[in-house]
Amino acid sequence: MTDTTGVIADLTAEAAEVDALVAGLTEAEWDTPTPAPGWTVRHQIAHLAFIFRIAGLSAAQPEAFVAMTKSLSGGFEAAVNAALEDYVHDPAEVLLTRWRAERDAGLKALAAVPGNQLVPWLVNPLPPYVLACAGMMEVFGHGQDIADALGVRLERTDRIRHIAGFSVRVRDFGYEARNLTPPAEEFRFELTAPSGGLWAFGPEDAAQRVTGSAEDFCLLVTRRRHRFDLDVRATGTLADQWLDIAQAYRGPAGAGRRPGQFDA
Repeated sequence: MTDTTGVIADLTAEAAEVDALVAGLTEAEWDTPTPAPGWTVRHQIAHLAFIFRIAGLSAAQPEAFVAMTKSLSGGFEAAVNAALEDYVHDPAEVLLTRWRAERDAGLKALAAVPGNQLVPWLVNPLPPYVLACAGMMEVFGHGQDIADALGVRLERTDRIRHIAGFSVRVRDFGYEARNLTPPAEEFRFELTAPSGGLWAFGPEDAAQRVTGSAEDFCLLVTRRRHRFDLDVRATGTLADQWLDIAQAYRGPAGAGRRPGQFDA
């Protein structure tokens, strides 16, 4: 069992930083295009509000969550698109209030679940710790899109360790999204934290290795930067191939980002 308290505290802090990015925006600025094709700042916050809403439902009302997922005739992607329509037409002040309410309710519900109890999720039941780590990944990626749209440089902290560890745990998502067979061979990941420390995951003697900046690794697995623009390196053919397809979320990979799309 892993203690959920720390990741909930870090998720709360990361979500607050995203909130600070949008709290003072004008109505027009909420419609600023982001690097995600077709998505404005408004879409990004709407998506996060929906994610926190269903996470809270999973934690607080698991039977209702299961019933909801069984009713998704078009799959999760269709549900996300439908949810966006429920949020994006709100005035900015209303959307901001809804986002804060969904965020706070979701965090409270996750924090209330005992660490050794599983909660239902989209494919398999998860410990609340893992679901909170997935929430960190969502906030990181969509917060980065908002920051890029607004021309803000985010200062990352060691809170992103949760994202790095989660991304190692779901290494195979990139293969599955492309109908590829994941390799049986384990990888070694050695990442330099924002504070300068070293985070290591996987067998120390593994031939396939991924090394570099932990922040850049998180940008890679959320597909918010192209691998060629990042301080992330691979040793071994399999690890090098993985850098092309890495993603820390299920489903379609999306367009990703072009090499050189952003200023250094």
